[in-house]
Amino acid sequence: MSLDKMARVTDVRFEHYLPGCTLGVHETRPRLSWKLHDTPKSFKQHSYDIELSERIDTKRPVISLASATSSLSSLVPWPFEKSLSSRQSISIRIRVRSEVRQETPWSEPAVLETGLLNRSDWQCERIAAPWGPHTPGPDSECLFRREFETPYIVALARLYITAQGVYEAEINGERVGDYFLAPGWTAYDGRLQYQTYDVTTMLSSNASNCIGVRVAEGWFCGRIGWEGGHRNIWGPHPALMVQLEITYADNSREIITSGASWKVARGPIRLAELYDGEKYDARLELPDWSLSNPAANGGWHEVLTLSPLPETTTLTAGTSGPVRRLQVMQPTRILHSPSGNTIVDFGQNIVGYVKLKNIRGTRGHKITLKHAEVLEHEELCTRTLRMCKATDEYTLRGLQSGESYEPRFTFHGFRYVQIDNWPGALELLSVEAVVCHTDMESAGSFSCSDGLLTQLYRNICWGMRGNFLSVPTDCPQRDERLGWSGDLALFAPTAVLIYDCFGLLSNWLVDLEYDQSVLGGVPPMVSPNSTIVDPVWCRRVPCAIWHDVTILAPWALYEETGDVAILARQYLSMMTWMSVLPRNKSGATHLWDNAVFQLGDWLDPAAPPDAPWKSHTDAKMIANMFLIRSLELMARISDLLDKRTEKLSFDAEARAALAQFHEEYVTPNGRIVSDTQATYALAICFNLLTPSQRDRASERLVYLVRKNNFKIATGFAATPFICEALATTGNVQIAYALLLEKECPSWLYAVTMGATTVWERWDSLLPDGSVNPGDMTSFNHYAYGAVAKFMYERVAGLQRLEPGWTKCRIAPAIGAHFMNASASHATPHGTVSFSWERTPGSKDIETFTLKMSVPYGVVAEVVIPEGTGKRTQEVGVGDWSFQTSFLPDYEWPVAPLKPKS
Repeated sequence: MSLDKMARVTDVRFEHYLPGCTLGVHETRPRLSWKLHDTPKSFKQHSYDIELSERIDTKRPVISLASATSSLSSLVPWPFEKSLSSRQSISIRIRVRSEVRQETPWSEPAVLETGLLNRSDWQCERIAAPWGPHTPGPDSECLFRREFETPYIVALARLYITAQGVYEAEINGERVGDYFLAPGWTAYDGRLQYQTYDVTTMLSSNASNCIGVRVAEGWFCGRIGWEGGHRNIWGPHPALMVQLEITYADNSREIITSGASWKVARGPIRLAELYDGEKYDARLELPDWSLSNPAANGGWHEVLTLSPLPETTTLTAGTSGPVRRLQVMQPTRILHSPSGNTIVDFGQNIVGYVKLKNIRGTRGHKITLKHAEVLEHEELCTRTLRMCKATDEYTLRGLQSGESYEPRFTFHGFRYVQIDNWPGALELLSVEAVVCHTDMESAGSFSCSDGLLTQLYRNICWGMRGNFLSVPTDCPQRDERLGWSGDLALFAPTAVLIYDCFGLLSNWLVDLEYDQSVLGGVPPMVSPNSTIVDPVWCRRVPCAIWHDVTILAPWALYEETGDVAILARQYLSMMTWMSVLPRNKSGATHLWDNAVFQLGDWLDPAAPPDAPWKSHTDAKMIANMFLIRSLELMARISDLLDKRTEKLSFDAEARAALAQFHEEYVTPNGRIVSDTQATYALAICFNLLTPSQRDRASERLVYLVRKNNFKIATGFAATPFICEALATTGNVQIAYALLLEKECPSWLYAVTMGATTVWERWDSLLPDGSVNPGDMTSFNHYAYGAVAKFMYERVAGLQRLEPGWTKCRIAPAIGAHFMNASASHATPHGTVSFSWERTPGSKDIETFTLKMSVPYGVVAEVVIPEGTGKRTQEVGVGDWSFQTSFLPDYEWPVAPLKPKS
């Protein structure tokens, strides 16, 4: 029996891969997920069929069918007996049936192709420029090329390629793919990613062809780190590995591999530095260098063939989406500074680079681009970049028809670019900004009646995009841009609400675990661990929060997706961290060893600018709060993984640590050591207090917030929790007063100062418009953007109740001057979306209207105001509308505490 014609299976996916990112993956038994759209409200999936179409060669495919009686539609185990092997191309179609045997049509096919799963599949050699071992760096780009013949009709061609460095490939003069800074940044000693490209249509049949690859230093051997950083952290020079596999129409195969037959030359990019920028000399271009053209052979050198990669280095496709050029932005204005400099304003702090067009000038004329996030005294402010030049240079070839230029192997964090020595008058049409970051699907949206708060949400999204470039970095502009573990530990629960970043974060956690093994079990402060060569900054000492990321990040991914597999994969990393954390489990204390230095509530606004760890909140106490949280999570994770012994052990440890925490830090009536906003926010959100103590802590937190005129007084550790601590204890209006405060320090202060991303410091820009004099001042740090989770859950009212969003709650916390809000979230089952609005009536009575859409597979608990109370209703799939009358029962604005006159 056919189901309603509109009911259909959509969005069939493998594991957590995004559509279009399933070529050359490392999966042998990928789990399958799908969504059901336009189903009747009474529909329940009873069973499903999965059709596997397997293309063995260029002939007709082989079809297999698997069926099961199950309601599961997310991360369904691979249903076929045979696992996938290298180079295998498949497509999957799915249909489902209801309990009354109604059947959907087959879904559109989802396609997956495996990569080179075994080291033995790689036949190519690792090659480098002969001058590489003798060039300490920085060095120019290297152009590698090889010509080859295709004697028959090409039916299928795959390019498997990677570099120790960064690369861009061309075939017959045409760019291969659209990846930026491939193969991406990993812990190169442990893992090197490669990419797979379908290049079938790029090859000429029965003809000569040429493959060319540009290679630059990138993260592998370029300068990384602050205070001058280090070069050659993972290797002394770039290297390249290429394997082009061609299948002809007669099913014969040929493999073109990197090796001694390749040639290399220096390219026109004479400097390619992530921090200092790119220098491009168009006079040194090698015309048609990637075309099959014997005339292009002049000046080319024999390559250096290197020893194979160590067996300890895994060659993998990775799980993260690629970094891409994802958006082009036009400038908003051209400024002329007091000193006469020409500055272009793009109106938004972004990450990427500037592209120049329509350049007409004499041969040898040099144009310089300097990048910065802010202006100070109407001039470009580059002091905050520290030892990072962020400067691109273009030397003209002198073409009468005009020239264009865009960097290939660098990126910058900037809103403003100073363009020096432009030939003639610079026009807006000659400049555009290209936004680059890891390709992620948007997972959520938020807006409300307060324009500043809506802008804050936009700022948070921009900041996350800019800092999720291959790895989750702290900042994208200065001499750092590192995968700091503490920032991610605190932001991960918010990140998963904004973008589908499962691939990026799970990929990063693999490197984190490798770096942890190198440090003897202590997780790295940054991963990939570029500090490994620095005897001062490579901390091998355990540190709360930063190292708790081994538990907190996988837990955030699990809660978002319901995927227990991420917990199982990272369990050894978690257990290793718990085993090296310095505490005496069998002796006098279960708490942190007091001798260990802690960063605590990093960047507390009251901390000295040159000592951001000197918070007003006891750092050891903060560490112990997170320890108890980690122990409790480890008990829950062990239970989910059916590790009974470990669960009981962690349960006991958590109880013992909590008891000792109370003895050390909490009075019987609920006052806590340090007596700060951070103290009570964490104690409440981590459930560290008895009910009576919690009530007292709530009162004390309200007092401290009101006494501080609703200005924030927390740093990295506690800021994600402060508003929720107030709301969950019945003080929503106080939370809103804190959220909506505009004086510094506050979230909206930066917005009123023109911020378009989230700042590192609450006062990165001072009220007089001058830049904070501190050495560590960034205008694009996502950590304080963790408040977006509160905006989703309280202002809009969308809350996840069960892992994987099988159940959620829509419960707007009515308050402040919010008259409407809307939010959406792409759950594993489909998108939950809703909007609500308040309409004033007579005698203070208001009308509340809520419209919402719930996807199949999600149950929503709706809590809306009605009369002087609340009304609760549970709904399933479909579009719903509610309207009630209610009487607001709160006062606004809330008054701060002030001394009596």
